[in-house]
Amino acid sequence: MSKVTKLLHTRYRVNDLDRTVAFYRDILGLEEIKRHRSPRGSELVFLKTPGSEELIELCSFPAAGSVSVQPDLTHLAFEVESLAEFERHLARHGLKYSDGPTTSSTGTTFAFIDAPEGYEIELIQKK
Repeated sequence: MSKVTKLLHTRYRVNDLDRTVAFYRDILGLEEIKRHRSPRGSELVFLKTPGSEELIELCSFPAAGSVSVQPDLTHLAFEVESLAEFERHLARHGLKYSDGPTTSSTGTTFAFIDAPEGYEIELIQKK
């Protein structure tokens, strides 16, 4: 039986591609790997997190209509060294956590920020 072997990328469709790419680049520190237009006309940007192989694909396809993300529908989770340090980084950009930081029973601490388009980002500081 054939099985998948590796997660390659996760795709999020967005309304404002430039604003969203800037958030992932300037706030989260992701690197833009490639950008191109698909055969059907979608504009695609692939981003990479330092230390991970999987990519995030941001897609703009206005012909499909406006993106409206339901609350608590999905989120991406990223590890950070220090939530306190990241909170200071956010403040320098006029942003703040939307929830947390909260420490779990295992000692891991997590917080959330809202990305453009309403997607949620979880930041995790391991014990």
